[in-house]
Amino acid sequence: MEFKDYYEIMGVKRDATQDEIKRAYRKLARKYHPDVSKEPDAEARFKEVGEAYEVLKDPEKRTAYDQLGASWKDGQDFRPPPDWDQGFEFPGGGYTNVDAEQFSDFFESLFGRGGGAYSQGFGGRAQREYHARGEDTHAKVVIDLEDAFNGATRTITLKHSEMGADGRPHLKERTLNVRIPKGVRQGQHIRLAKQGGAGIGKGEHGDLYLEIEFRQHPFYHVEGLDVYLDLPVAPWEAALGASVKVPTPNGAVEMKIPANSSTGRKMRLKGKGIPGNPAGDFYVVIQVTLPPADTEAAKAAYRELEKAAPFNPRASLGV
Repeated sequence: MEFKDYYEIMGVKRDATQDEIKRAYRKLARKYHPDVSKEPDAEARFKEVGEAYEVLKDPEKRTAYDQLGASWKDGQDFRPPPDWDQGFEFPGGGYTNVDAEQFSDFFESLFGRGGGAYSQGFGGRAQREYHARGEDTHAKVVIDLEDAFNGATRTITLKHSEMGADGRPHLKERTLNVRIPKGVRQGQHIRLAKQGGAGIGKGEHGDLYLEIEFRQHPFYHVEGLDVYLDLPVAPWEAALGASVKVPTPNGAVEMKIPANSSTGRKMRLKGKGIPGNPAGDFYVVIQVTLPPADTEAAKAAYRELEKAAPFNPRASLGV
């Protein structure tokens, strides 16, 4: 018999990760599923892909196959050496979506035969059942920053492809109520079990992963769990010190501005950022804001200030 290169069949590299192998299998299983594929050799390719995945998804079988396969090339006559499987124990049964009668002689020479699943068709003839788990799907949900502080329930509408009775994919729309947990972070993924793509046959649905994105806020910006606010203060508040109200996502708080504060000075409210364990911090960044000199009285006040408190703001530049 000929040696089978399972990696080539799956279209993956020999150092492919288990996730890469799983994704390749799902893609090929859908492409060649006999119920939906128009390829002339769909059933044969589906069986071949299922057989390859049965080996590569199992770390023990894959290790044994890799050790044995190093001595053969695709298309060469294959005869397993005596006691080739010494040191490896393979659990019986439990094949993913292919039955024992679908495995090639090459596979059976390595791993033997396992239990299979059949259903009775018309006239009592046995027909193979094909089952595969649905694809995991991904979407993005945009929330307000306040939702991360308080938690919320949001309604989202998703469009997805679903296989119809005619064997063709149809675009459908569905609505989900999603609970946004308190303390959720920008970029975090929320997993909704079995809300992803539909399975094949009796295969269960995949999962839906929602990526959290914060809606742009007029006041705040977020870095990890920390929240920042640029706080405008008047020149006399910055120079003399003052107690001012500061908005936060949990409501306004009183904060003391130290005397002689300048633009860029940062003050921290520990643990007042996005909730968590530990919680983030809330940072207030001073922005000294000048009143406009748009009246004669305002201009006169600036001239008096120039006389009363003369200084050179560019002294540190040497000019």
